[in-house]
Amino acid sequence: MPIRLIVGLGNPGPKYENTRHNAGALFVESLARRYKTGLQGEKRFSGLTARTTIDGEDVRLLIPTTYMNLSGQAVSSMANFYKIAPAEVLVAHDELDMEAGVARLKQGGGHGGHNGLRDTISALGNNAGFIRLRLGIGHPGSSDQVTGYVLSRAPAEQQSALEAAIEASLDSLPLIVSGDLAGAMNQLHRTRV
Repeated sequence: MPIRLIVGLGNPGPKYENTRHNAGALFVESLARRYKTGLQGEKRFSGLTARTTIDGEDVRLLIPTTYMNLSGQAVSSMANFYKIAPAEVLVAHDELDMEAGVARLKQGGGHGGHNGLRDTISALGNNAGFIRLRLGIGHPGSSDQVTGYVLSRAPAEQQSALEAAIEASLDSLPLIVSGDLAGAMNQLHRTRV
């Protein structure tokens, strides 16, 4: 099934810009630059939005401007307005359980403790069938350090690895958007930054 909506999760405002938790938003910003489209604030969708064509497919972009734990509000309002099914949504997000530089695709599943995914699943009527682009940010080593870790900026080496993973993900985007998830996984999961 083709992808009609690509969402990048993050927190709004300069305080959170370029933090690890904003990896998904960074992906959509990079996508918008690559496809030469500008993201514009749209109140009715509680986010920054754009529309572009990727390999012949009409795709909407969204970065929620709500805080991470309210991401679902933006995702569901845009999906409902344009009649986009959860299976036609790609959500890009940071992933603690993978090191920086790794990007993986996954369809469905739980939220794994990620508040943005938790709220998105809930807002989509408990339908977790959307595609996830998991962007590795590494783990601080202890669960009591997670909050400070995800809300801080990565050192230059980790940031470069994340940016390289985003570029590799963008290279796989035509396959993802066309609905060839297996082909996209084959291409992306072989890539090691």
